[in-house]
Amino acid sequence: MAAMDVISVIRTKRDRARLTDEQIDWVIDAYTRGEVADEQMSALAMAIFLNGMERDEIARWTAAMIASGERMDFSSLPRPTADKHSTGGVGDKITLPLAPLVAACGAAVPQLSGRGLGHTGGTLDKLESIPGWRALLSNDEMLAVLRDVGAVVCAAGDGLAPADKKLYALRDVTGTVESIPLIASSIMSKKIAEGTGSLVLDVKVGSGAFMKNIDDARELARTMVGLGTDHGVKTVALLTDMATPLGLTAGNALEVRESVEVLAGGGPSDVVELTLALAREMLDAAGLKDADPAKALADGSAMDAWRRMIAAQGGDPDAALPTARETQVITAPTSGVLTRLDAYAVGVAAWRLGAGRARKEDPVQAAAGVELHAKPGESVTAGQPLLTLHTDTPEKFDYAQQALTDSYDIGPAGTSYEPNPVVLDRIG
Repeated sequence: MAAMDVISVIRTKRDRARLTDEQIDWVIDAYTRGEVADEQMSALAMAIFLNGMERDEIARWTAAMIASGERMDFSSLPRPTADKHSTGGVGDKITLPLAPLVAACGAAVPQLSGRGLGHTGGTLDKLESIPGWRALLSNDEMLAVLRDVGAVVCAAGDGLAPADKKLYALRDVTGTVESIPLIASSIMSKKIAEGTGSLVLDVKVGSGAFMKNIDDARELARTMVGLGTDHGVKTVALLTDMATPLGLTAGNALEVRESVEVLAGGGPSDVVELTLALAREMLDAAGLKDADPAKALADGSAMDAWRRMIAAQGGDPDAALPTARETQVITAPTSGVLTRLDAYAVGVAAWRLGAGRARKEDPVQAAAGVELHAKPGESVTAGQPLLTLHTDTPEKFDYAQQALTDSYDIGPAGTSYEPNPVVLDRIG
């Protein structure tokens, strides 16, 4: 590879020019090897955040991150593979019921997931609240779980797109998470290297998402669908609403508990609706058009797959989940109709209570989070519980409550409310 220096690469993007293929290949390789320091990659990430990338730049950046490590191969599995990725939201526990549900319908789901990023929760953090469950599996262990159960949720191994693993953690602490080129290349480098045959993307839109408006979300979705298609992965995207938290919980163990309710045939209607919509897309992409995910929820086969999946990764599906040592209730100040509950504010409150991390090395509290007692459109009475805050560190309550100032509106009794659809659009 031609000799280069990172300062020249940073200046190129700082000055709004296109990075050459050689610059991209070199900087990704050098960063992966440690030749480019975190502070230098931070500067380049901020330059990309501010000045963007052309379509061919993003494609080359993605290819370079894939080339930084190994590629997995699931061709030996007897089932077609299908995966799903969410761009992140508040209360977005969909992976937990979705992976075993799709497995129960005949597909193999190799779900490589991440940890909390900013105000959004991480799937691995949630599952680690189950006693004994482990996120780190070798490739052989992952294949064995896929053969035996049909679904696995685990961390990407060190060998899979290692450049992305380093950059993902760096973006979280440098204010560069929301960059469309960096989001798209991060997600798709892992998913393409993972080797899945088909991929369904859940691109969140609204205050609790990284994409606040539908035009940005469509741009991200089209970019990712294009990257997947160009690499031979059948890829579709659903744009879904994240103005209000999904379900009635935001936090790790709280969301696991709610996911189990969905698998048991209950749970909040929005979580069930989105789980089924994504399941149908995944099964269709995998060529299993006749499978009925609603039936698999109703007859208990999805719950059976969940229990096997958790046990296969060392977890005890019957163990009690952690509960917070302290709770604090926020009550409705007036009677009427709840017309707004801001997803971002709830996510920040859960993060401040201990459910998320401020630095990449921070631990998270399994039991911390926010429980919702009403959703927009529902009637509330003055003094009734509106939100319950959960934490093991009660000194965090005041800071969390600050995030919830002006986070909801209550209209007079009889106020009409028209909710956003759960699924806003489909691309691909």
